Amino acid sequence: MDCTVRWTGSDAGMSFLAETGSGHAVVMDGAPEAGGRNLAPRPMEMLLAGAGGCTAFDVVMILKKGRQAITACDVTLNAERAETDPKVFTRINFHYRLKGRSLKPEAVERAIGLSKEKYCSASIMLAQTAAITTSYEIIEETASTPS
Repeated sequence: MDCTVRWTGSDAGMSFLAETGSGHAVVMDGAPEAGGRNLAPRPMEMLLAGAGGCTAFDVVMILKKGRQAITACDVTLNAERAETDPKVFTRINFHYRLKGRSLKPEAVERAIGLSKEKYCSASIMLAQTAAITTSYEIIEETASTPS
């Protein structure tokens, strides 16, 4: 099962778009919302998307507060589930793709660590049954040239 959560951009505030492996999309933002309109993701996909939205929110906020010039944040979650009931998540990797200008790796690692250990209640709760791993990549944004 896979899920990608994408921050919709610095001008859009704290909105995130989750795209589930089964092809559904859910818009998330900082305030908890109940469900989506005309969308029907599977319940376990919603758990995965919720964890992705939770950690993406944390990482973006921590980096912004640290005055890092972040312009994009995608989190791709890859999970495995138990084969027997209850089919809980047993392993989840959170892969962060961060785009910005001169993002410091130590700031990114700190933000991911704080989210994993302290702030993201969704992933902390999932860690009760799943081994949580993280990975990241930083993509340097180049200055756009005027047309």
